[in-house]
Amino acid sequence: MSDSFRTFLQVMLIWFAGLGAATQFAKIAVPFADIGLLYPDHAAVIGWLLSIISLMGAALGAMSGAIAAQIGPNRLLLSGLVLGGALSLIQASLPGFQLMLLSRVVEGLSHLAIVVAAPTLIAQITTGRARYNSMVLWSTFFGVAFALNAWFGVPIVDRYGLPVYFALHGGLMLVIAALIAFSKLKIDIAQPAGMRWSLSSLLGVHLRTYRSPFISAPAIGWFFYTLTFVSLLAILPGRLPEGQGASIAALMPLAGIVLSWLMVPLLLTVLSCVSVVNLGFAMGILTIISLFLGAPLAFGCIALFAVLGLVQGGSFAAVPELNDTAETQALSYGAMAQMGNAGNLLGTPVLLAVLLGAKEVGMFLAVAAFYGIAIFAHLALAKRRKSAGLSWGDDLK
Repeated sequence: MSDSFRTFLQVMLIWFAGLGAATQFAKIAVPFADIGLLYPDHAAVIGWLLSIISLMGAALGAMSGAIAAQIGPNRLLLSGLVLGGALSLIQASLPGFQLMLLSRVVEGLSHLAIVVAAPTLIAQITTGRARYNSMVLWSTFFGVAFALNAWFGVPIVDRYGLPVYFALHGGLMLVIAALIAFSKLKIDIAQPAGMRWSLSSLLGVHLRTYRSPFISAPAIGWFFYTLTFVSLLAILPGRLPEGQGASIAALMPLAGIVLSWLMVPLLLTVLSCVSVVNLGFAMGILTIISLFLGAPLAFGCIALFAVLGLVQGGSFAAVPELNDTAETQALSYGAMAQMGNAGNLLGTPVLLAVLLGAKEVGMFLAVAAFYGIAIFAHLALAKRRKSAGLSWGDDLK
């Protein structure tokens, strides 16, 4: 087996691990009505079974990057997969609400471990254009997993019930862990100095991460992407004429995945990753302007999510472009996990509040403003990188 083919198989296995991590969200979100029927006495707090993972990510995302740098991303990935698989098997017994909620808290740690370690590993085992293409592939894991769960998970739940659904997820996570272990990933990581687990260490990790225009840049842009992605996916289909909502909702994330796969690798031959991200945000603003000029909302929904695919693919690829070592890459992916979960938590309530107070026009203006702030933040961070010694030519490579 050639080295390039072995690397390809390893990247695919790591991507499958990402599908498993995204399914930790999807297995609650997709059959949410069935989850509600399972715990009818806890209807007021049932949403925590879904959002608790985002809370864990928002609180511990940056620290997870430091842990990956300490113990190595390979060990962290395998630990996350085994823990996640075991928890899904426990959940297959359909425990009481309190125990299920506790399992979801711990599952948040499993999810963080995977989404931080996996892209760090991909960045370490690939080089050149293969690295960019692999990161674009990785960026699709969330949307692909939700689509697969909608297409195959719902029929499984309808026919066999939630226990089989959860058990199948747990079994697949353990199989993926075994295959990755047998694939013998070989990476050379310079271990950082040992870190003391204290409040000062936690603050130190955050200060180091967010003070650096190299480590923090992908995460800052990612926050504004996630601030609108899930929220618009939840809000916009309900604003469409009756009969269009379901089909448009299914097409919206797929449009982003397709454009990301087709365009991001081509654009990265002439633009930096950050430039691709800013292009996606700028095209998002133009799409919103087209709605004000009379474009149909259905067109705007699909077009907006399509161009956001540039942000999706460019953001993950920006981490290895801006950070050379496995340690700084792990910190950067940890920051992306933190900011992404913060955006997911805040996005829907913020946009719903704007929609309630300023109607649909105000909501779209807010979204355009978020994208404008993201572009400004990326330009400001690029200026800081340049002043820190990175030439403009290097930044646009």
